[in-house]
Amino acid sequence: SEKLEIARNLAKLGVDIIEAGFPIASPDDFAGVKQIADVVGNEVFEDGYVPVIAGLSRANEKDIARAWDAVKGAIRPRIHTFIATSEIHMRSKLNKTPDEVVAIAVNAVKYAKSLGCDDIEFSPEDAGRSDPEFLYRILAETIDAGATTLNIPDTTGWNMPWEFGELIKKLRENVRGAENVIFSTHCQNDLGLATANSLSGALNGARQLECTINGIGERAGNASLEEIVMALALKGDEQFVGGPGTGKLFTAINPVYITPTSKMVAEYTGMKCQPHKAIVGANAFQHESGIHQDGMIKDKSTYEIMTPESIGLMRGESQSGAGIVLGKHSGRNAVGTRLRELGYDLDLDKLNAVFARFKEVAEKKKGGLDDDDLESLVSDQSGSMNELWKVTGLQATTGLSGIPTATVKLMGPDGVERYVSSTGTGPVDAVYKAIDQIIGVEVTLESYAMNSVNEGIEALASTRVVVVPTMDGPNDSAVMDAQTSQLREKKFSGSGSDTDIITSSARAYVSALNKLLTWKMRRMANGADQTGAKDAVAVDGEAPLVVGAN
Repeated sequence: SEKLEIARNLAKLGVDIIEAGFPIASPDDFAGVKQIADVVGNEVFEDGYVPVIAGLSRANEKDIARAWDAVKGAIRPRIHTFIATSEIHMRSKLNKTPDEVVAIAVNAVKYAKSLGCDDIEFSPEDAGRSDPEFLYRILAETIDAGATTLNIPDTTGWNMPWEFGELIKKLRENVRGAENVIFSTHCQNDLGLATANSLSGALNGARQLECTINGIGERAGNASLEEIVMALALKGDEQFVGGPGTGKLFTAINPVYITPTSKMVAEYTGMKCQPHKAIVGANAFQHESGIHQDGMIKDKSTYEIMTPESIGLMRGESQSGAGIVLGKHSGRNAVGTRLRELGYDLDLDKLNAVFARFKEVAEKKKGGLDDDDLESLVSDQSGSMNELWKVTGLQATTGLSGIPTATVKLMGPDGVERYVSSTGTGPVDAVYKAIDQIIGVEVTLESYAMNSVNEGIEALASTRVVVVPTMDGPNDSAVMDAQTSQLREKKFSGSGSDTDIITSSARAYVSALNKLLTWKMRRMANGADQTGAKDAVAVDGEAPLVVGAN
């Protein structure tokens, strides 16, 4: 699965703890966390390293038992349980008194320990807006109950760095038993301060920093792993004096895996990095200004405080103006080499799929394909491993006086080609209606976006679509939303690229439908509850906000 691939890359990266998901949310979430615990949680590296695998749970016995069942197969399992502690959350969301919240938190930690879990993380949700005195009390009692890590979330991104650092300092000084536990940070990015707040927490004694690849997460996202890691790699031995310990901070992260992991997460989630994203953005190591270019030619350290190679991004000869042009005469080795330079470490099957598409596009596109073209082809092929249906032919007609009509030919999983003609409000609509008839699905097109990968009449078009199965239709895919405990239809995204915009649109749509059909087949094979809500329960008065699962 995609989650398993990401978890394996995180292990290569050297992360200490992988919080794999929220097992109670649905059977799929439980299965995903359990697979990561059973596989990645048991893959011991040569130096003895194996990551902790954590499951998230609300502070109730059903959630905690489900989380433990998911992670207990790992060599180093952890349960992470949480409950809100700010006045507004306790009053408006939980409808609980402070005494009740303390009792729930203590009982949750005790229950986790009774199951045989010795590694228990507790989070006072919205700690950044909580009364410090109340935090002293609840954290001390959870330590007494058996908590080994105290995670302090700035859930709404409210704190300034100096505020959050001071909070960590006060907690370490005033919580009874603080010297026996690890303090952790979990910072949201609503004000763009998640990384700064995390580092401020580290300066003041936090020794676990929760973060995500590319900074993805709820609302404006979480603290970015790559920013934290490289900040500590560059400044950790000199800028953290004044805090506890030696004042020299470091991580065990192997940064050469940052770029491959970043690209994998972007592809699988469909959340692309903004070009100017620090460390992993497309422009992070690009220099357009003439003055900068002159400095770079003379000495790269004039404008780069780290090398792209240090994060696994091989600049390649083309970056200095001497690269080969990838065209229709290029071979698989040339394409594979350039993809590795761009940070894509593809296995042979995926490389062959990308190369096949490369040859198709290169025949049509004069002047060769540049890096953006190649990356678009990788995105196009990201879902090809579960390809059930494939576009083998397409013809569309449209105009001012005629009715838009499309004839589409698809090859199915049985190897038989089928074709249908259909009309629509436009050529893309006609194509999608024809595809629906062939495959036999009922979906709603929730979003459709097309971008030109580069400039010119022969530019490659990249299309991304999101489809949602029709409620109560033949492909109904209701799942439980971990945030609201409400049933919702699962969404499926697909990407496609081609020099022809209609073909690009068709490939993206079929890619999304293949994901939907593969998901349905897997659910049916596992005999799973089709609502996805079989074992999921909500706590009365509590909206299950997920801390650290983003």
